[in-house]
Amino acid sequence: MAEIEIGLGKHGRRGYGWDELAIVPSRRTRDPEDVDVSWEIDAYTFPLPIMAAPLDSVSSPETCVALGRLGAVGVLNLEGLWTRYEDPEPVLERLASASDGEESAQALRAAYAEPVRPELIAARIAELRAAGVVSCAALTPQRTAEYADEILKAELDLFVIHGTVVSAEHLSRGVEPLNLKRFVRELEVPVIVGGCASYQAALHLMRTGAAGVVVGVGGRADRVGDVLGVGVPPATAVADARAARMRHLDETGVYVHVIADGGMATGGDVAKAIVCGADAVVLGAPLARAAEAPGRGWTWSMTATHPTLPKGSRVAAPTVGSLEQVLVGPATEAGGKTNLVGALRAAMGLCGYESLKDFQKAELVATR
Repeated sequence: MAEIEIGLGKHGRRGYGWDELAIVPSRRTRDPEDVDVSWEIDAYTFPLPIMAAPLDSVSSPETCVALGRLGAVGVLNLEGLWTRYEDPEPVLERLASASDGEESAQALRAAYAEPVRPELIAARIAELRAAGVVSCAALTPQRTAEYADEILKAELDLFVIHGTVVSAEHLSRGVEPLNLKRFVRELEVPVIVGGCASYQAALHLMRTGAAGVVVGVGGRADRVGDVLGVGVPPATAVADARAARMRHLDETGVYVHVIADGGMATGGDVAKAIVCGADAVVLGAPLARAAEAPGRGWTWSMTATHPTLPKGSRVAAPTVGSLEQVLVGPATEAGGKTNLVGALRAAMGLCGYESLKDFQKAELVATR
């Protein structure tokens, strides 16, 4: 790809967001009811290519179960409110009722000052397993080794190591960093790891033995770009990870799933993420708009809870319908925020593709 001159001493690539691309219809069309939007990772098959973001405003034990029954994947944050409090509902109510600005920021810091309780990790995973859905939960790399035994004892089905940016090679003079390659290969649970946003980072994470790699840096509630100046437009990040997946497949014969995370607000965005190379997507704010979402009309990320350098904030997520309506409809307006999977099916039908892997072959054009 041609580089752009930033100045006499620096060059950079042009990157693309979802709203700067359009999918090109092909020579044939297909009935949307005849397309297959399921995906597989390790031993698990899911009817919908949707994972919930491990955000407390999105994923409670109850919503994870509801998502699982709809065919998606609920991902519980094991460093969130459900592992800090026996009953987090009063805390969620305080977070929802706080005024914007400093009051909401203080409420977030206070809520997450309570320590994680290991016994609640096991209890929450047990709730998911008892409901009969695939249990999936997330930890940051910093806490993964500390709570690994709790995860194994609770027999979690899928484990996500998730952060704003996760690398396969973290350097530190003060603490022993998590050796991702050794940890992933020794853990008796399929692991999904991320986020990352570049070809090299995605390739290195794939080489750890992970079953899937989450691609993207920050969503609607994150302000990582403003605070740190770090980020890659999401469509470009996913396309780069797609190239890394092909190289890894050529080298090893192992297919690692690419899971897009960040910036998706509509069914059209989900469709573009698949065409860019994603096998599934992580949704935060779109699911926070569901009536059942624990955020009560708000969403926030864990980056907003940092005691000295918050990199996110609480943002409004007005309710648009039930969780079922958000995912599979029916939609009552043309805003694209409900029936996300129906929109994906329609896009695949208009372009004539039968499966998600086929849809990845669709043509894209830059519109800006």
